[in-house]
Amino acid sequence: MNQSSPSAAGTDPSTQAGTARRTGPSYVMLSCAHGAEGLVKSTIADEGWRLSFSRPGFVTAKHDQAHSPPSGIFIRTASQSLGSGKSGDADELIDRLLEATDSLELPVDHLHVWPRDRAPIGRFDFEPGPDEVSLAVADRIHARLGPERLRCATPNEIAQPSQRVLDVVLVDPSQWFFGIHTATTLPSRWPGGVQPVSPAYEPISRAYFKAAESIAWSGFDLRPDDLAVEVGSAPGGACGRLLEMGLHVIGVDPADMDPRIADHPRFIHYAARAGDLPRRVFRGAKWLLVDSTVKPDATLSTVRNLIDSRDTSFRGCLITMKLGDYERAEQIPRWQREVQRWRPKKLEVRHLARNRCEVCFAVTL
Repeated sequence: MNQSSPSAAGTDPSTQAGTARRTGPSYVMLSCAHGAEGLVKSTIADEGWRLSFSRPGFVTAKHDQAHSPPSGIFIRTASQSLGSGKSGDADELIDRLLEATDSLELPVDHLHVWPRDRAPIGRFDFEPGPDEVSLAVADRIHARLGPERLRCATPNEIAQPSQRVLDVVLVDPSQWFFGIHTATTLPSRWPGGVQPVSPAYEPISRAYFKAAESIAWSGFDLRPDDLAVEVGSAPGGACGRLLEMGLHVIGVDPADMDPRIADHPRFIHYAARAGDLPRRVFRGAKWLLVDSTVKPDATLSTVRNLIDSRDTSFRGCLITMKLGDYERAEQIPRWQREVQRWRPKKLEVRHLARNRCEVCFAVTL
């Protein structure tokens, strides 16, 4: 199944490369969620990429022609490969990295260092992104490469558009892969494609991070005092993010909300299912977030009924579509066709770094 269209993934593959246009074979390294590598492999094989080394959450490939790194719904990061190193001695691996950077136009703007996902997201409380080992490695690399090779004051800073980023992926603590990419989309600016976010308070649930990432990635212009609706709101993780941003929030869920959310002056809870509520409840709401434990077709039916009402005027929807297992990803094109029948201004689909086995539909109305 080909899921690599730029419109679906929200990326521009023609600008992903971090160096000048190549005239020979292309080599890439790609990061994804642990368990999603099969989808990544099938996507890039359809585009003529020949698979090479891979591990859960990490894929490398070669193209016989000059080619920009591929993009796709399940590709979290994409870089031109500069090689790899394997050693129990970190300094030997940094020596190998130094050799690899000799082929680049120096200095590079940023250094991003992160480990591949060691487990499926959420299992054993695993969350993607830099960990203690990779942070220590990043500091050591930054010190060794110095200002002659790196412009950044510290590693793992958020890159700005068009800046070049040197990528180091710790496939294992003793096996590193090196790459280069140019920051374009917002996820390509984040270290390892994972949004750095610092909650003001301890989040009620990991839904806080999913909401933060989906809002940032979508580009939706949520502003203080806007009214947002979340369907499937309990216990309140995503609502916490919206309230933190200064919005007024309506939560719709038969289950109880955490008291910290339920008692908030800008929050209203309807202990019901969205389809059972009169549509006038949602008057004035600009934004709709849906993350409920129902089948995707039922989710789309609920959203369609909400946005078709004369009482509602949503500007954007962030819809979490539960897959259950990655084989169900073959249904995504059908779901996209269904959403296109709503005549949205824009539709983007991405497997967010914080998503488990699910994808996010960002629908601009």
